[in-house]
Amino acid sequence: MDPSGGEVKYEPVSVKAVLAEMKDTAELLIDLSFSAVLNGSDDIAREVLDLEARMDVLQMQARMSLLMAARSPEDTEQLAPVLGVVGAAEKISDAAGDIAKVVLEDIGLPDAMRAALPEAVETLVRAEVAADSSLAGRTLGDLNVETETGVRIIAIRRADDWITNPDRDTALEAGDTVLLRGPEEGVADVYRRATGATYEPPDPPEPGIEDLERAVDSIVLMKNISELAVDLAYGSVLFDSAEVAEEVVELEAEVDALQSRFEAWTLRAAARVDDPVSLRGLVHLANATEVISDAAVEISEGVLRGLGTHPVVEQAVEESDEVIVRLTVAPDSEFDRVTLGDREVKTETGMRVIAVRRSEDGERNWIIQPGPETELRAGDVFIAKGTRSGAERLAELTGAEYSAE
Repeated sequence: MDPSGGEVKYEPVSVKAVLAEMKDTAELLIDLSFSAVLNGSDDIAREVLDLEARMDVLQMQARMSLLMAARSPEDTEQLAPVLGVVGAAEKISDAAGDIAKVVLEDIGLPDAMRAALPEAVETLVRAEVAADSSLAGRTLGDLNVETETGVRIIAIRRADDWITNPDRDTALEAGDTVLLRGPEEGVADVYRRATGATYEPPDPPEPGIEDLERAVDSIVLMKNISELAVDLAYGSVLFDSAEVAEEVVELEAEVDALQSRFEAWTLRAAARVDDPVSLRGLVHLANATEVISDAAVEISEGVLRGLGTHPVVEQAVEESDEVIVRLTVAPDSEFDRVTLGDREVKTETGMRVIAVRRSEDGERNWIIQPGPETELRAGDVFIAKGTRSGAERLAELTGAEYSAE
């Protein structure tokens, strides 16, 4: 079914283009759904449901095209993992829709949830470009807002269409709805320039009950690990790497363990809150977040089972709006024993380091959402997202070989 409720009929489409759009849309949905919770925003939650409806159309188009392409047992074997990637993106979409409904249906969230989320979710704001805005009629490359403010325009809604991978040549138009992500100060500046109004950040309340705080901490960590698992899953496909795919499985197991802890803390907290029903929203969030981590494993399943990466999936991941790189810090690298802030990685390269894996005493540990104070060491493996040119520059600085297969 399409977003307006009409029929979806078969028509020749590029599977590669559909898969790339599904990947970009799935990642955007995770961001938007949690931002809807953070801001208590019905508007952002409705955008999630609109995108979820768009994803329904994309997955139907992808499935029909893949069925048309399967003409022999060999074709079926090669295309089976592609169907897995399609189904996984759809699961992420459905999970994001469930998170949005927590807001739209007023299922209820404890104050502790919104108090904790600002630390876990980078500020994401929805703004409409006014007719007299200085941004209207100019390209993103011309505006250069990310370099000036640290804010990225991660998606643009224009009438009923979404631009999920805007680049430097994309021009903004009056009436566009832009999604801004970045530091709050920068977001406030770009929001004012876009709308002519002042950005008013949400004022989260202070947390209260200790057991509830622990439950919320668990769900925030689940969210961060699930997002990382999705990034690594697409990375495993891009690099056709069983090693990266195995990391996805380990992260999914960690999310399962966190969910068990979350359930224990929530049950304990239920005895100490005035209205235990108010915790239903937390339970919905946890369940939806666990589904996202399960979907990440499905994305990498073809690699895990030795079926390799079908070229159409590899090309789709490569051509989506951001590349994912996995680099190791060399012993003689400029990055050995310096912090991300010291080297101003994001400023120098435009790449965001989203996770660092460090092996110590025979154990591998992940630093999720590293900050400016995170120190890199020789042997550390880190995952970064950004542009292809930024990835090449980052590889040079770290002394690692870059190959975005």
